[in-house]
Amino acid sequence: MGMRIGIVGAGAIGCVVGGLLTRAGHDVTLIDQWPEHVETLKRRGLRLSGTCGDHLIPVTALHLHEVQRIVKPFDAVFVAVKSYDTEWATALGVATLVRPHGVVVDFQNGINDERVAAVAGRERTLGCVILIAAGLYEPGHAVRTDAGSAGFKIGEHDGRDTPRARALADALGAVAPATVTRNLWGERWSKLALNCMANPIAGLTGLGTAEVRVEPGPRRLAVHLGAEVIGVGRARGFEVEPIWGIAAGRFVDAAAGCGLAEVEAEISRDARSRAGGRPSLLQDVMRGRRTEIEDLNGYVVAQGRKVGVATPVNEAVVDLYRRTTLA
Repeated sequence: MGMRIGIVGAGAIGCVVGGLLTRAGHDVTLIDQWPEHVETLKRRGLRLSGTCGDHLIPVTALHLHEVQRIVKPFDAVFVAVKSYDTEWATALGVATLVRPHGVVVDFQNGINDERVAAVAGRERTLGCVILIAAGLYEPGHAVRTDAGSAGFKIGEHDGRDTPRARALADALGAVAPATVTRNLWGERWSKLALNCMANPIAGLTGLGTAEVRVEPGPRRLAVHLGAEVIGVGRARGFEVEPIWGIAAGRFVDAAAGCGLAEVEAEISRDARSRAGGRPSLLQDVMRGRRTEIEDLNGYVVAQGRKVGVATPVNEAVVDLYRRTTLA
């Protein structure tokens, strides 16, 4: 029997996940604040293309103001909005959408789990680290760009391996490989490092996901950005998981000049599998929307100050965004 799932935030990832879960037999409702997008989903259905194949999927889609129509609660609500919209989206899910024993899933970039838990309650919150990639450039049409080799890491805040985490992993397996992690925070900091490396560079240069990892200048800058994120995460007491299959400590060593060429070569090795992809922050810049720079690199800078770890490269990137009005 399929799960009943609400996705608050039908962006690129929300659509790919929601669409493929719907095809797999789950009862999914997409909820979004972009009127033209929702109307297209209602009228035509959801078009998916790219590495997931071409599909036109009938979906249930609601505007925010239509949430009051929901009378049957969900087993799980995915909070899939931008970081700066976390609190209201979580409140929407908790107040009207979740069964008494249902879960609210932090399905975002950045480290927002504690913010979600503060609204939803820690006892009903799960974290999910997302490793798939997609773009949304027109209403009703999401393009998947990842190769499908990595998918989702689902975790409890306290590291337990629980039935509800396994159930969510089983469901998400219809989209991409999904596993339960006992190191949610280490996975979060690993994904944060990846985001802090690729997103700001793409937003400033217009380079796609593959190009950021292949072009020598941006690639080297990414190493230094990532090394600072790892340093802060470690100082916070977390065991940062590998990034792009590369042990976290090697980024720190590379930034210090030890093994830099080898790390850069490994960063570039499978980058072409991401050809055509654009990091989410670049997509925001292209659409003239507010970016998540403050919740990515800005978060690292703030956390670094708390634990006494210098983050000059991330700080310079954040400052550049603020001065160019891209924040």
